Amino acid sequence: MFAIIETGGKQYKVAEGDSLKVEKLDLAGKSEVIFDKVLLVADGEEVKVGTPYLEGSTVTAKFEQEGHAKKIVVVKYKAKVRHHKKSGHKQPFTQVKVSKIG
Repeated sequence: MFAIIETGGKQYKVAEGDSLKVEKLDLAGKSEVIFDKVLLVADGEEVKVGTPYLEGSTVTAKFEQEGHAKKIVVVKYKAKVRHHKKSGHKQPFTQVKVSKIG
């Protein structure tokens, strides 16, 4: 059984027991998060597709950790004017483990 959920402007294919990194969530001390924007749920033979979301379907996940991804280096350069600028960015994330698709 798997589902496709939407969070942080992105879509993820998840199954029970999967661990995934999503855009940082404001959990404020909660140990569990419920994703209610479920686009598709499929078990062995039946597939349910929402328009755009399925009513009454949720995916429950447990909080694992928060952190920052590897640094992305951004270099801006303009030719012939001796201009260059280097900056970086570390994207924050929340790692969750899917416990139930319902």
